[in-house]
Parts: sequence; structure tokens; C-alpha cells
Amino acid sequence: MKILVIGSGGREHALVWKIRQSPKVEKIYCAPGNGGIGEIAELVAIGPEQIEALAGFVKREKIDFTVVGPELPLTLGIADLFEERGLKIFGPNRAAARLEGSKAFAKEILKESHIPTGRFETFSDALSAKKYLSQMSPPYVVKADGLAAGKGVLICASRKEAEAAIDEILVRKVFGSAGDKLVIEEFLEGEEASFMVLTDGEQILSLASAQDHKRVFDGDQGPNTGGMGAYSPAPVVTADLHRRILEEIFRPLLSGLKKRGICYRGILYAGLMINGQGPKVLEFNARFGDPECQPIMMRLKSDLVPLLQATIEGRLDQVKAEWREDAAVCVVLSAQGYPGCYEKGKKISGLENLKDWRKGSVFHAGTVKKDGDWLTLGGRVLGVTALGKNIGAAVKAAYWAVGQIHWEGMHYRTDIAQRALEREKGKSGKEFIAAS
Repeated sequence: MKILVIGSGGREHALVWKIRQSPKVEKIYCAPGNGGIGEIAELVAIGPEQIEALAGFVKREKIDFTVVGPELPLTLGIADLFEERGLKIFGPNRAAARLEGSKAFAKEILKESHIPTGRFETFSDALSAKKYLSQMSPPYVVKADGLAAGKGVLICASRKEAEAAIDEILVRKVFGSAGDKLVIEEFLEGEEASFMVLTDGEQILSLASAQDHKRVFDGDQGPNTGGMGAYSPAPVVTADLHRRILEEIFRPLLSGLKKRGICYRGILYAGLMINGQGPKVLEFNARFGDPECQPIMMRLKSDLVPLLQATIEGRLDQVKAEWREDAAVCVVLSAQGYPGCYEKGKKISGLENLKDWRKGSVFHAGTVKKDGDWLTLGGRVLGVTALGKNIGAAVKAAYWAVGQIHWEGMHYRTDIAQRALEREKGKSGKEFIAAS
């Protein structure tokens, strides 16, 4: 079997790493991939947005099926194009991918389907948006409607900050066309969790829970990023909450989409806020979370390929996923200045020390190999991901490995999984994992 993975980040490295372990797979391609992915797959010099070229490559090379990593090709309609040409692809069609491509659309579906979420309004002009602020209390959540690489959500402590955020999005267009509209949303208190499921449009197969760390600095300070680390399982997701998330969020969502004539097939990610009132939806993603994908792939005991095939072919009820009892933690190493401006081309040292590391893997997100040296190429550079018998052991193993790596300006958070560690006191890892 030949498989193509589309994308170039740590998520795609983790997917390629897991797919490569399948006895069903003969060859893996990745378009365009990165330096680390090139060590285990054949790289294809086609960008994720070049959907016609990707379809042509798949046809020529007789690829059995394609796995889409990032959101952009999904919102461009790559699944629609592939299906029209009889090519198998893992990922939702363009209409379904609007759940991520438009925050306003996602909010409309949530409202129609009576799914718990924060109070909101959508605006396309700055004056109306600023007037609406008087109906809310700070902090304010201001979101660019479209895709902004995980950076289009601004948490504003005061009305002055919120008005400035509105101007940045709608007037100065700092997020380009993603800011043609914006959503102003009620700020929700609680603890965040990432919950992903596979769905073929009818059946749902839940993956292990996880928790992401969006802010760039320790203590959840600083601007939002694409994610500075993640861990699985998320202790906040108990067995009862797991059931409620499926029954109160995912099943009504699929029904609501179906009423609009939309069949969702692929991975569906819900960013949730958990508090005393239960789970509320913050956002949806139409693809695997990054970096949540890294610890989840590390914990997945089952062969991933049959799960992807069953999703594509509409027979998800015929498969199941088995999970390791171990916990997993991913620490993202980023370039200095990320998520703002940063320099590229910094020489990375220490990766050779982890070549035979048995407790985890280093997933590349923004690297290139030149003349035998590893160099930085992106804002998020590496995702150091470790397994452990519980969250504490996984944290210890991950940070040990982080200590082996260095480049000028390397930045990372030192408090990944802190909330889980606090919850872990007095409880066993198995209790958490049973609730994942």
C-alpha cells in the first residue's frame, strides 16, 4: 500500500511516523514534508495549497489513499476534488471544513444544534463591533473569522484592548482576508481540553483526550501560538465528561450538519472549556490538532491505517482503537520571537544524542538538513514527545530530552502539563487514562 501525507509540520511527522509502523504500508510520501520527515518518507515538492498538482501526483503514482494534515487544503476543497476523480482521501469536504474555516459558521451551527458555547455576535464593520462591547464585561474574546494559523484569537483584558483588536482585524487587516469578519465572544472560565474523534458521517470513534498550551510563555502568558506543548490523557476529561462530550456536542453537531446536507468524514477536533456547568465549545478544527497529534499518536497502540481506511470507507463501526496505559507529553521548541518575527537558519545541536532515545521521539516541525547539519526553518521547530507510566514520568522524560538540544535563541515553556501534575497528586496515572 502507498500512502501520501500532506503537510510539513510536527503533526505530519507524527502521522508519518505512526503510519510507517503499519505492516500494510509499503511506501510513504509526504508533500512537502520537512527535514525530519525526509528521514522516514519520500518528500514531494508540492505545497498543500496546490490541490490540482497533488491530485495529479496521486493519480500518477497510484497512491492508495491520501491523509490531509493542515486545514488550508481542506478549506480549498481538496477532498471534493479527489472524490470527483475517484481518489481516496482522509479529510472532510469543503462544506464540512467550514467548521474551521469560518468561526461565524461554526457558531451558527452550534446555536442551531443547541450545543453549549459562549454567547457571541458576528461583525464585518468596526463601529458596530465596538458598540457591542458595551453589552459585555471584560475580558473580551475577539476572533478573526477565517484561518489565521492559530493566532487569530485575541483575549482582551479591557474595552480599550478589545477596540484595538477590532481595528487590527477589521481595519488594519493584520490577518488578511481571514479578518473580513470577526466574532466577539463571551470569555469562558475553566480548564481547556482538546477532544478529537474519527467520524464517517454516521459513526464516531473517539481518540484519547489531550490538553494543549496555546500561550507562548509559562503560566499561560503572552500571545496565542499554534501550540507550545500538549499531553494526553487530559485528567479533566473524566469518564462521565467523555460521555457528555459525545452526546451533547459531537452527535448533535453531526445531526446539525446533516440537516444542512453536509456529511462530515474525517477527523473532527473540538476545543472545549470545562467548568462546573460541563463542557462548552470554544472552537472546531477539521484536522488533527498540532501538537496534540504527537502525544496521541505516541499513545495509540492500534495500527492507524485501518482506522483511517474505515473512516474513508464509511465502516467505522467495524474497527476500534486500543491505547497504551502510558501517558505522553510533548514540549515544543520554538524560535526566539515566535509567534512574531523570528530568524531562520540557526544550527541545531544535540539531536544526535537522541537518535536511540527509547522513551520517546523528536518530531520535526520547522527544520532543514544542509551539509549534514540541522537548521531551524520555522517558528515551531521541534516537538519533543515522551511516554511515561504517568504524566509526571512523561514530563520528566520529555524535559530530559529537551536538555540535550540547543540552538541560539531556542525557546520553550517549562510548565507543560502543570495542571495535570497538580491533579495527579494522590491519584494514579491509570485512573486518568481510564477516563481518557
